[in-house]
Amino acid sequence: GEGSDSEQIVRRGAHWSGLDLTEESVKRVRKRLELRGLPYQELKRGTALNLPFSSNSFDIVFSHGVLHHIPDIDRAQREIARVLKPNGELIAMLYAKWSLNYLLSIALLRRLGLVAMYYGGINAGGKLGGHLENARRCGLWNYLRLKNFIHANTDGPENPYSKVYDLREVRRVFTEFKLTKSYKASMHAPPLPGPLTHALPGESVLGWHLWVHLRPRKSA
Repeated sequence: GEGSDSEQIVRRGAHWSGLDLTEESVKRVRKRLELRGLPYQELKRGTALNLPFSSNSFDIVFSHGVLHHIPDIDRAQREIARVLKPNGELIAMLYAKWSLNYLLSIALLRRLGLVAMYYGGINAGGKLGGHLENARRCGLWNYLRLKNFIHANTDGPENPYSKVYDLREVRRVFTEFKLTKSYKASMHAPPLPGPLTHALPGESVLGWHLWVHLRPRKSA
């Protein structure tokens, strides 16, 4: 990303090492930290499927909006467990299944809107145009199946993969870890206007960001 989380972690005194999938993001984060005079240990380009760090290296692995984009989550979690110290912790933000964004916006409003645009012969650019192109290429009703539609409705119509989680799924999938804490944040549900969703109560129940704290089972 742009390194905003990384900056805040370093400012709070962490001995920080970073990883990003793209060289461009690595350059941006490095420049951000250097311009602010903030120290760091390592900053590498790589993938969560093959972490370029030694085993038992870290007290904490922090992942903000990454793991729900990885189809091979089994391999990724094994790698994270490998680089964590025995009493370490994984703190991760995952997209929440039981959220206003998924249940209302993605599952209902956006699909209805796309049907209206498709059959109404409406042309559009940007993200809406991307969804129309996806629908024409895949077939509208196939594209609208939630198992397909979810991928293109979290981070744009070109996003290749996304998954939503609830706590049952976290426990089922993250077999290398035990869940110790969870909470939700971010009442985010476009096309509903931000001022409206941010003013709604129930963020702890219907928030889009499911934060989980997990300990590797090798700690036991």
